[in-house]
Amino acid sequence: MICLYVEGRSWLHRLAAGWKLIVLLLVSILIMQLRSVPQLSLALAATLALYPVLGEGWIRRLQVLRPLWPILVIILLVHGLPGDWSLGLLVVLRLCTMVLLAHLVTLTTRLDAMLAAIEPLFRPLAWIGISPRLPALAMVLVIRFVPVLAGIREALDEAWRARDPSERGLGRRRTRWYGKWRKMRALLPPLLIQALRLSDQVAEALTARGGAAGFRPEP
Repeated sequence: MICLYVEGRSWLHRLAAGWKLIVLLLVSILIMQLRSVPQLSLALAATLALYPVLGEGWIRRLQVLRPLWPILVIILLVHGLPGDWSLGLLVVLRLCTMVLLAHLVTLTTRLDAMLAAIEPLFRPLAWIGISPRLPALAMVLVIRFVPVLAGIREALDEAWRARDPSERGLGRRRTRWYGKWRKMRALLPPLLIQALRLSDQVAEALTARGGAAGFRPEP
């Protein structure tokens, strides 16, 4: 997010950062509610149709999905081989769409522009001696990585379903509350580890830029 911005003068580059963040949140929520392959295919096609605004070489930007392809293939096979290819395709389409949307916002929005859009919300904190840039930066990072963490959680959830016989109806049925507790206990540690790794990478990038003070709005 910090170093992937692509210079450009497209309508998406000119769109205010605040509007892009709001749209990203709303669209991410909407995508999580879609339950049919045609709907998600249309959402993915619409997302791909936006990438040419990046200019020459926009196809290379789709390589953001390359690290995910082994997970996507596994998810598709886990659902497809037992006979439910539509469910596997549903999950794959949802993950690809959310990752590509978040990546597009990253490529077309400067971090200082995002800070400028959110920082006014925290100006009252200056009255008690707290810099409004610090909570604004934290909120920007949270908003930006919500789709990423949601994708990680869904991938972990699909891996859990593939390994647990009771989730596929092959083993002894457990009570609902015990199954949810067992699942949460199994998924929480790897999700936290992935989130911590991501936070370490972001922290290193922020340190290299001088922290929150290193992002100054353009004149």
